[in-house]
Amino acid sequence: MNQTRTPVAPQHAGFSEALRSAWKSSGGVAGILVTASPAIAFVAVSTISGLTAAIVAAAVTAALAFGYRIARGERLGGAIAGLVIAAVCALVAAVTGEARAFFLLPTLLPAVILLLCLASVIARRPVTGLVFNRIAGGPADWRHDRGLMRIYDVTTLIAVGINVVNFTLQALFYAADETVVLAVAHAATAPVFAALAAGTLFAARRRITNPKQEKTCES
Repeated sequence: MNQTRTPVAPQHAGFSEALRSAWKSSGGVAGILVTASPAIAFVAVSTISGLTAAIVAAAVTAALAFGYRIARGERLGGAIAGLVIAAVCALVAAVTGEARAFFLLPTLLPAVILLLCLASVIARRPVTGLVFNRIAGGPADWRHDRGLMRIYDVTTLIAVGINVVNFTLQALFYAADETVVLAVAHAATAPVFAALAAGTLFAARRRITNPKQEKTCES
């Protein structure tokens, strides 16, 4: 007698679902453009009308981006953070009198993030676990699960590698005063981190829903 088997969805379907979820959480193309809009406005106006006009353009665009995020129902904290970052970038540019200084904070931020990620792995509290474990449906004592810890350690170290490359490239472009490239680089990081988030969620959920298979692999 033939037994009926429940069809198993391919693993790439789970990753695709996680990727779509992460991409949606980041706001998709519209979200990336909104996030990058103050920098884009600053660069565009600075090449035409100078630094002062560029700072005004960035401030106005940041305020509009804030309103757009609130209208979309995004978290108030995230919207305020975007507004504050744009304000600090504009302030640094105004104080230094250099257009490239608008990108000083975004250039230094990857260095800060990679140090935090390294410290979190050393402290056995990997950043990706702190951020994504609850979203993935993981247990509260996930730090005692060797499989989950391995996943979060690896993905946090991948984040370190991404930020090393990001910081190196942006530092080079900053030194070369390539403000246009800096604006593009600032916007291009979102899809990379969306893919990392998707990979982390996919691997963690697979471990959570199939722990016996993972334990067999560990032995």
